[in-house]
This record gives sequence, C-alpha cells and structure tokens, in this order.
Amino acid sequence: MKITIYQVDAFTDSVFGGNPAAVCPLNNWPDDKILQNIAAENNLSETAFFVKTESNYQIRWFTPEVEVNLCGHATLASAYIIFNHLGFREDTIQFDSKSGLLNVFRKDDMLTLDFPTTDLSPAIIKGDFCEAIGKVPIGLFQGNNKLLAIYETEQDIKDINPDFEKLSKLDYMGVIVTAPGNDSDFISRFFAPKVGINEDPVTGSAHTLLIPFWADRLNKKELHAFQLSKRKGELFCEYKGDRVWISGHAITYLTGEIEI
Repeated sequence: MKITIYQVDAFTDSVFGGNPAAVCPLNNWPDDKILQNIAAENNLSETAFFVKTESNYQIRWFTPEVEVNLCGHATLASAYIIFNHLGFREDTIQFDSKSGLLNVFRKDDMLTLDFPTTDLSPAIIKGDFCEAIGKVPIGLFQGNNKLLAIYETEQDIKDINPDFEKLSKLDYMGVIVTAPGNDSDFISRFFAPKVGINEDPVTGSAHTLLIPFWADRLNKKELHAFQLSKRKGELFCEYKGDRVWISGHAITYLTGEIEI
C-alpha cells in the first residue's frame, strides 16, 4: 500500500512556524489500526486523513496516541492541500466529521475554518489543577472536555511551566491558558499530555472556547490572537454566535509517500 503524505505548517505564512500537521488523502478507509500507526510514526500533534465522497470530504484526525473528534490546524492543513495540490477550484470545502459538517473557505491566501462554538461553564479551581499548571488562575471554565484557565497578563502565560505528568491525570483532555495580549486581543497556550501532546503549537479547536470567551469579555466580534508556543501561530477570529470563524495562513513543508 502506498499513501501520499504532505506536511503543512498551519497558522503561519512561513515554514518552521505555526503548527505542523501531516495530511494523507485516501481513496478509502483502511483499518483504524493502520491510521493510528501512521499517526504514531509521524509523531506530530495531528495527522489528518480524508476521503473524497460524491458530495464532500470525510475527515478524521489522529494524535500519536488517539483519534480526536475535532482538530483545527489539521483541517486547515487538509483544506490547503485540497486547494493547492489537488486541483479543487471552488472556494468552499465541506468536511464531514465526528463534529458534524465543517466548512473551510478561502479568500486570497487566507483560509477560514467555520467551526461550532463550544459552550462554557464555570469550573472550580482545585489544588490538583493548580499544582499541575503551576500558577493559580483568576478564573476557570470548562467545555468540550477542556479546561480554560484565565490569567491577568501575557507574561503570566509565558511563565507557565506545567507538570505534564500531573496534568495528564486531570479529568480533561486538555488545558488552555489565556490572557489579554500585548500586541493582540488575546494570547493562549494549550497543553494535552493525556492524548500525547505536552504542548500543541497552535490549536484551532481551543479557539472554539477562546473566541466566545474573549468576544464577551472584550465586547467585540472580530479578534486577533497569537498562540505563544515556541513555534508561535497567528489567528484571525470572528464570533458568529453558535459558530466561530478561525482564519490563518498555511504553507507546504514536504510531499512524500508512505509505503506499508
């Protein structure tokens, strides 16, 4: 079996930035074990697989350890490959996923994810969380199996140095930390050691929580954001009520072939 593989840096306009995702177009779905093994071998935060159907594309996402229900940067990367390498001529791609129908549309060199908003509810700040994250937040919320921890300053976010072993034992898939940005509306970082990702470079799905929170806090619909990982990513966001738009650039890093 031979499978074409691309690696795309998402939410950046230059290689070695943003979040790298592997993208594998398929003619049909192989056994799930093969998909998981490919993702583990790639050892990136996400590998996306998609199959063309009569009406749209079916898409799935795998970390090195598990399949996940939603991934933003790997969806952006997949759309970039379809638009730029596979001859897709229209301006909107529709993906059928475990999180429902997801649209990605392009305007000039910018791609926009149209994702469902994640509802937030308050969470109790407990000692085990504070020990794991290493800094007490001023607020804590939960949604879609993630925690959203609020801090006062960008420097607070830069200074966070989690205990990943303790973080992996929390009853949540991942933890988002966020604060107002010095050069943007807000900044964030995302940690998910429970699914094999200590720190994700740029996380589109985390912004389904971040955008509604900051839209309400700042009383504005259009937001500019950075994710302050080592690689750093830039996101242009818009709050649409039950949907959020997450826009960014992408660039191809490599094209190759998997032999199984």
